[in-house]
Amino acid sequence: MRIVHVANFYSPRSGGIRTAMHAMAGQYLARGHEPVLVVPGPRDGVSHVDGVRVVSLAAPRVPFSGGYRAVVEPGKMRGLLETLSPDRLEVSDRTTLAGLGDWAREAGVPSLMMLHERVDGVLRSWVPGFASAVTPGLADWYNRLTLTRFDRLVATTQFAAGEVERLAARSRGAGLPPLSRVPLGVDLERFRPDRWSAEVRAEYAPPGTELIVLASRQSTEKRPDLAIDAVAQLLRDGRPVRLVVAGSGPLLTRMRRRAQAAGLPHRFLSFVRDRDQLADLLACADAVVAPGPIETFGLAALEALASGTPVVCSATSALPEVVGAAGAAAAPDPAALAVALHEVLDREEDARRKEARARAELFPWSATGEAMLALHTRRPEHR
Repeated sequence: MRIVHVANFYSPRSGGIRTAMHAMAGQYLARGHEPVLVVPGPRDGVSHVDGVRVVSLAAPRVPFSGGYRAVVEPGKMRGLLETLSPDRLEVSDRTTLAGLGDWAREAGVPSLMMLHERVDGVLRSWVPGFASAVTPGLADWYNRLTLTRFDRLVATTQFAAGEVERLAARSRGAGLPPLSRVPLGVDLERFRPDRWSAEVRAEYAPPGTELIVLASRQSTEKRPDLAIDAVAQLLRDGRPVRLVVAGSGPLLTRMRRRAQAAGLPHRFLSFVRDRDQLADLLACADAVVAPGPIETFGLAALEALASGTPVVCSATSALPEVVGAAGAAAAPDPAALAVALHEVLDREEDARRKEARARAELFPWSATGEAMLALHTRRPEHR
């Protein structure tokens, strides 16, 4: 099968969606299929990454996004899809590409939408003035308008599936296509506990200091401020800590100033392009904090677990489903997250590292690939 996966908000510095797209494409390729990725870029072009064809469509930058681009010419995308002649279409975008389900239906191509975010969560994050009573209704309206265009929906967690299940319950299905849960995976070979080394650790934190890592895009919906304030609270509580931040984004400068103002020992690495360098950092950390309150999966957190590092996350997100007992969940509040960090750091080190790795081993990319291909080989139930 030729499986074409299209997305917006993909760039050389993007994280989760980019990682997931390439990992799934690698799984398809290894099983004898032909994956093609279609993404926005500064100009039209074609490249190959690890044997996978990546087609770029010229697209403008999205204001205030930190450099992300989005395709704004749906006709151009449809023309490209007609040229590519996919056997299956996957869409990882709920904005300008949501109409591609109509193209797929007209072309007789089975399609699915990957639910990488919740509309109600995005609304609460970016437009906080919306009343809580209004947000679900607006999200339901948008989801009814867009999701019904596809043959299948795929959510990576129960949290990600939640707003679709709410819509289905409120409107007796609302013509929604079948919803499946397929967890994402982690590169268990690259992210390993045995990457820990005294030399690398000394590069990030002096002896006698606990190393806390935030591996996240520095943007509003990720709430990096919660991580900085929580780790600063540990310092005030008398715990010698150092915060290392891996990730870039529109809030980077503001967050660096926030850490400085709190008197928090810190280091901001910006975007870490070298995945091995990131794996070394995660393996050498004592804990990773993932404060995003609307995360629908959390690949960086799973990479931390695979590295043997426990994760403290927001209880309002999907991360408790991923982290399980290999860390702790707390309210998206600095004081609550600080308490959770204390609790995790007080655990016996060898035990917490083994538990983190064992949890990550439940999420191999091979399982994701098998589950996705099983969906692609089923007869569409929604036309």
